[in-house]
Amino acid sequence: MELVPIEIVHRRNGTLFRMRSAARTFPVVDLFSGPGGLAEGFSEFTSQSGLGYRIALSVEKDKSAYRTLLLRAFLRKFENGFPSEYYEFLNGCGTEEPDWATLYPSHWKAACDETKCLALGASSAREVINERIARIRDQHEGRSVLLGGPPCQAYSVIGRSRNAGNSKYKPEKDGRHLLYREYARVLKDLQPVAAIMENVRGMLSAKRNGVPIFPEVMRSLRCAGGIDSYRLFALTPAQCSGPWVEGARPEDYLVRAEEHGVPQARHRVIIVCLRRDVADLLSEDHLPRLEGASATVTVREVIGAMPMLRSRLSRCDDTSEWLKAMRAACELIDANPPEMSASEQTRFQGALNRALETAGRSEVPFRDVGGNTALPETLCSDLRDWIYDDRIEKLPNNETRGHLPSDLARYLFSAAFAEAFGRSPRTFEFPEALIADHKNWDTGKFADRFRVQLWDRPSCTVTSHISKDGHYFIHPDSSQCRSLTVREAARLQTFPDNYFFHGPRTQQYVQVGNAVPPFLAYQIAGVLSDVLERHDRRESRRDDRNSALSGQRSVAEPDQLELAAVATA
Repeated sequence: MELVPIEIVHRRNGTLFRMRSAARTFPVVDLFSGPGGLAEGFSEFTSQSGLGYRIALSVEKDKSAYRTLLLRAFLRKFENGFPSEYYEFLNGCGTEEPDWATLYPSHWKAACDETKCLALGASSAREVINERIARIRDQHEGRSVLLGGPPCQAYSVIGRSRNAGNSKYKPEKDGRHLLYREYARVLKDLQPVAAIMENVRGMLSAKRNGVPIFPEVMRSLRCAGGIDSYRLFALTPAQCSGPWVEGARPEDYLVRAEEHGVPQARHRVIIVCLRRDVADLLSEDHLPRLEGASATVTVREVIGAMPMLRSRLSRCDDTSEWLKAMRAACELIDANPPEMSASEQTRFQGALNRALETAGRSEVPFRDVGGNTALPETLCSDLRDWIYDDRIEKLPNNETRGHLPSDLARYLFSAAFAEAFGRSPRTFEFPEALIADHKNWDTGKFADRFRVQLWDRPSCTVTSHISKDGHYFIHPDSSQCRSLTVREAARLQTFPDNYFFHGPRTQQYVQVGNAVPPFLAYQIAGVLSDVLERHDRRESRRDDRNSALSGQRSVAEPDQLELAAVATA
């Protein structure tokens, strides 16, 4: 047996050594990886008996997301915790990221071998992928796991709404509709014991040439290794419908992240594919199922104690201009209040007063803010330990973005309104002085375009749209008067604080919005490990029986030879 260091609580408290043989580790292939949310969850999981996962291959085409993925793969190569140079970089001790390839050449080479920047579906990528998949399959004889979420823009409800307004968009020519076939092709070639496919809710209703896509996706997965070679399971079925068959409810495959300890109302299709020989061992009592969390996690619990940051201005961002913009916004809103009851008026005015108080004192820093990295004790310990790293002195990726002064007034109004009414304002509830010059403002089509993430609820779904303008992701504290930072969005997505996102800030937002919440992936890894443990026990018993039978034959063979000699004589 090999001693493998298993880090606990994100390498906070030293290293715990557990016994794990090489056979207890399942290699993982992660397709359409993004910044690595699924891989992070799976790589961090180890069962009590020592079963775990090792990322063997991750593939992502976006260059910024790939750099994030590569860095995380590199950090996982350190058995005794991340190197000190990494924390010095995160805490701002150096101006540039260290040259990892020079400092740790063997670790960097291993990470480069694990991660590939390739466009799945392109002929140039297929040869590389085919070779790696064949090698993993041959080395591990089917003891592997496949992960991935094919790009979702063609399926998402918002994406389809935008495309409907584009006369040049032809859905039948959008190749993103068919990238699930690339996933199914790798599933066929790899033949893993299990696979997890994730996608947006819109996949359930999406059509191509008038034909629903979801049934075809399911058939492709179910028959990836031949007719009914895989059985498909829902992690949180509304009713115990068992594996998917024609006529079953597609919505059973919808996982609501807020029901599983994620501070975000993120609803995603997640399909568990089990190879037939593995699935046939399962009884109704041992189907892969996610248990619900004991309590809902709120926005306040994960970002409420973070450093206070002021908004920035898109142009002329200095202290005096920001103070002037904030005072003007407060005066404008104070002169145009919404109709409300006395109690609502008290809460509304309180939110405005806090903003005025902030605008009346010295500038709140927004670039180099240290401290306040801890999470409150009210947050469940599992999630707190998952996110928090006590070696972090300054949260990375935590700069505010620039806003127009007119949008500052709308953000301030929205945050004050949310505090008074417990919800975000609709466009028709804005005073005339704050109406934006948007062509759809009065149509009701995007009536919630200015949306506040309420303190005492999970956030709405963090999507890549957060990279556009931040209007859908307004911070609930009126005195900060801004949209969420990348780090705040990352906490809502349950990325550890030591997870660094590469690329321009716009691309960092896209990465966070497109990712699978790592804490949810960790739980899925645990559910899958129960199935794999049962499979391993069955295989072990079969090997023991074969060894016993082999021993009996070897003992019997001399007697048989002796009888044959007597008969010949």
